[in-house]
Amino acid sequence: MHVMFNNPFLYVVAYPTLNGIEVIDKRKGRGVFMTDAAAERFKRELAEAIEFDDEDGESIADFIEHFDALIVHPAVRH
Repeated sequence: MHVMFNNPFLYVVAYPTLNGIEVIDKRKGRGVFMTDAAAERFKRELAEAIEFDDEDGESIADFIEHFDALIVHPAVRH
């Protein structure tokens, strides 16, 4: 497990042995686990969004909205 990204809007954890990532939208309290090609695409697009992010993080907030249809599972602490 490796924390890839963490800000007030988004939390992303990589699971290299599973070739997957967990994405949590902190604003909505929802998440998703992606594997293989979907995980790779998300990582690539996240890196691009981070590169162009502004100080208030709005670029990341805009970026994550493109994945709303996938991020549907309630985020639950254990």
